[in-house]
Amino acid sequence: MDKKKSIVDTEATVETDVNVTAKDGTQVKVNWDASKMRSSYANVCNVSSTREEVILMFGTNQSWHAGNRELTVELTDRLVLNPFAAKRLSIVLTNVIQAYEDRFGHLPLEEGKK
Repeated sequence: MDKKKSIVDTEATVETDVNVTAKDGTQVKVNWDASKMRSSYANVCNVSSTREEVILMFGTNQSWHAGNRELTVELTDRLVLNPFAAKRLSIVLTNVIQAYEDRFGHLPLEEGKK
């Protein structure tokens, strides 16, 4: 991509002249229409899948005490992707996290999770 889109707080700044290269080498202009976009915060994500789709559910953990034996997660958003879009998302997220860690340092996960 020649330019990147960015989201700041609840207002979105979206570049309209983003160019991507198609498989055949041609340049394709992508126009981002953010008129119906909304922002929400999540600190929990759960993923499930079928043969035809990958489902991501986002929400917030409502239980902040470490000693709790029960957690309440308020689910707020569900995103359903086809497997091809999910794989592209996985690649993009991997690249974004790698760039973040290169800039700000390693992000340790909870013990037992990698």
